[in-house]
Amino acid sequence: MKAALLGRSRGGQTSKIHIAGDRGCRPLVLILTAGQAADSPQFIPALGKLRVRLPVGRPRTRPDAVAADKAYSSRGNRAYLHKRNIIHDAELYKDRNTIERLINKLKAWRGIATRYDKTPESYLAGLHLRASMIWIKDLTRAIH
Repeated sequence: MKAALLGRSRGGQTSKIHIAGDRGCRPLVLILTAGQAADSPQFIPALGKLRVRLPVGRPRTRPDAVAADKAYSSRGNRAYLHKRNIIHDAELYKDRNTIERLINKLKAWRGIATRYDKTPESYLAGLHLRASMIWIKDLTRAIH
Protein backbone atom coordinates (compact mmCIF):
# COMPACT_ATOMS: atom_id res chain seq x y z
CA MET A 1 0.00 0.00 0.00
CA LYS A 2 2.79 2.45 0.85
CA ALA A 3 4.41 2.45 -2.59
CA ALA A 4 1.13 3.23 -4.32
CA LEU A 5 0.19 6.13 -2.05
CA LEU A 6 3.50 7.86 -1.47
CA GLY A 7 5.48 9.91 -3.94
CA ARG A 8 8.78 11.72 -3.69
CA SER A 9 9.70 15.33 -4.35
CA ARG A 10 12.51 17.67 -3.34
CA GLY A 11 10.52 18.53 -0.22
CA GLY A 12 10.12 14.90 0.83
CA GLN A 13 7.21 12.52 0.63
CA THR A 14 4.10 13.66 -1.21
CA SER A 15 0.58 12.41 -1.78
CA LYS A 16 -2.50 13.67 -3.58
CA ILE A 17 -6.12 13.48 -2.45
CA HIS A 18 -8.80 12.73 -5.06
CA ILE A 19 -12.31 13.52 -3.81
CA ALA A 20 -15.86 12.97 -4.98
CA GLY A 21 -18.34 15.09 -3.08
CA ASP A 22 -21.91 16.25 -3.23
CA ARG A 23 -23.33 19.76 -3.58
CA GLY A 24 -23.44 20.10 0.20
CA CYS A 25 -19.60 20.00 0.39
CA ARG A 26 -19.73 16.52 1.91
CA PRO A 27 -17.17 13.88 0.93
CA LEU A 28 -18.45 10.73 -0.76
CA VAL A 29 -15.19 9.16 -2.00
CA LEU A 30 -11.58 9.70 -0.92
CA ILE A 31 -8.66 8.27 -2.89
CA LEU A 32 -5.02 8.83 -1.97
CA THR A 33 -2.28 8.55 -4.61
CA ALA A 34 1.38 9.47 -4.96
CA GLY A 35 1.94 13.20 -5.38
CA GLN A 36 3.28 12.96 -8.92
CA ALA A 37 0.46 10.67 -10.11
CA ALA A 38 -1.83 12.09 -12.80
CA ASP A 39 -5.39 13.06 -11.88
CA SER A 40 -7.18 11.71 -14.94
CA PRO A 41 -6.65 7.97 -14.24
CA GLN A 42 -8.33 8.36 -10.82
CA PHE A 43 -11.62 9.64 -12.26
CA ILE A 44 -13.17 6.25 -13.08
CA PRO A 45 -12.04 4.57 -9.82
CA ALA A 46 -13.54 7.48 -7.84
CA LEU A 47 -16.88 7.13 -9.65
CA GLY A 48 -16.65 3.35 -9.22
CA LYS A 49 -16.49 3.74 -5.43
CA LEU A 50 -19.42 6.14 -5.35
CA ARG A 51 -22.43 4.81 -3.43
CA VAL A 52 -25.40 7.00 -2.57
CA ARG A 53 -27.87 5.44 -0.18
CA LEU A 54 -31.55 5.77 -0.92
CA PRO A 55 -34.41 5.43 1.59
CA VAL A 56 -35.21 1.98 0.18
CA GLY A 57 -33.43 -0.44 -2.12
CA ARG A 58 -29.81 -0.76 -3.08
CA PRO A 59 -27.45 2.21 -3.10
CA ARG A 60 -27.26 4.28 -6.24
CA THR A 61 -23.96 4.05 -8.13
CA ARG A 62 -24.60 6.42 -11.04
CA PRO A 63 -24.86 10.16 -10.48
CA ASP A 64 -27.09 12.24 -12.75
CA ALA A 65 -24.25 14.62 -13.59
CA VAL A 66 -20.58 15.18 -12.77
CA ALA A 67 -18.57 18.39 -12.49
CA ALA A 68 -14.83 17.74 -12.45
CA ASP A 69 -11.65 19.76 -12.73
CA LYS A 70 -9.94 19.99 -16.13
CA ALA A 71 -7.18 17.73 -14.82
CA TYR A 72 -9.70 14.86 -14.93
CA SER A 73 -10.62 15.53 -18.54
CA SER A 74 -9.69 12.84 -21.04
CA ARG A 75 -11.25 11.11 -24.00
CA GLY A 76 -11.54 7.88 -21.99
CA ASN A 77 -13.27 9.58 -19.07
CA ARG A 78 -15.74 11.34 -21.38
CA ALA A 79 -16.49 8.02 -23.11
CA TYR A 80 -17.06 6.40 -19.71
CA LEU A 81 -19.54 9.14 -18.75
CA HIS A 82 -21.32 8.84 -22.12
CA LYS A 83 -21.55 5.05 -21.78
CA ARG A 84 -23.15 5.40 -18.31
CA ASN A 85 -25.50 8.21 -19.46
CA ILE A 86 -23.98 10.74 -17.07
CA ILE A 87 -24.44 14.20 -18.55
CA HIS A 88 -22.42 17.38 -18.51
CA ASP A 89 -24.44 20.14 -16.88
CA ALA A 90 -23.08 23.66 -17.45
CA GLU A 91 -25.00 25.02 -14.44
CA LEU A 92 -23.59 22.28 -12.22
CA TYR A 93 -20.10 23.00 -13.54
CA LYS A 94 -20.38 26.52 -12.13
CA ASP A 95 -20.72 24.93 -8.68
CA ARG A 96 -17.54 22.87 -8.90
CA ASN A 97 -16.10 25.18 -6.23
CA THR A 98 -17.93 22.94 -3.76
CA ILE A 99 -15.02 20.50 -4.06
CA GLU A 100 -12.56 23.32 -3.33
CA ARG A 101 -14.61 24.23 -0.26
CA LEU A 102 -14.66 20.56 0.75
CA ILE A 103 -10.87 20.39 0.47
CA ASN A 104 -10.68 23.49 2.68
CA LYS A 105 -12.92 21.76 5.25
CA LEU A 106 -10.68 18.69 5.20
CA LYS A 107 -7.50 20.73 5.48
CA ALA A 108 -8.89 22.86 8.30
CA TRP A 109 -7.65 19.98 10.40
CA ARG A 110 -3.97 20.72 10.92
CA GLY A 111 -2.83 17.10 10.70
CA ILE A 112 -4.19 16.82 7.17
CA ALA A 113 -3.07 20.25 5.98
CA THR A 114 0.53 19.74 7.07
CA ARG A 115 0.71 15.98 6.53
CA TYR A 116 2.03 15.17 10.03
CA ASP A 117 1.28 11.49 9.52
CA LYS A 118 4.25 9.82 7.91
CA THR A 119 2.56 6.65 6.71
CA PRO A 120 -0.09 6.69 3.98
CA GLU A 121 -2.32 4.40 6.05
CA SER A 122 -2.49 6.80 9.00
CA TYR A 123 -2.92 9.81 6.69
CA LEU A 124 -5.81 8.11 4.87
CA ALA A 125 -7.32 7.14 8.24
CA GLY A 126 -7.11 10.80 9.28
CA LEU A 127 -8.84 11.82 6.05
CA HIS A 128 -11.66 9.36 6.72
CA LEU A 129 -11.95 10.56 10.32
CA ARG A 130 -12.16 14.19 9.21
CA ALA A 131 -14.70 13.25 6.50
CA SER A 132 -16.82 11.55 9.18
CA MET A 133 -16.62 14.68 11.32
CA ILE A 134 -17.85 16.79 8.39
CA TRP A 135 -20.81 14.44 7.86
CA ILE A 136 -21.68 14.33 11.58
CA LYS A 137 -21.57 18.12 11.86
CA ASP A 138 -23.76 18.49 8.78
CA LEU A 139 -26.28 15.86 9.92
CA THR A 140 -26.58 17.26 13.44
CA ARG A 141 -27.07 20.76 12.02
CA ALA A 142 -29.98 19.41 9.96
CA ILE A 143 -31.64 17.97 13.09
CA HIS A 144 -31.58 21.21 15.10
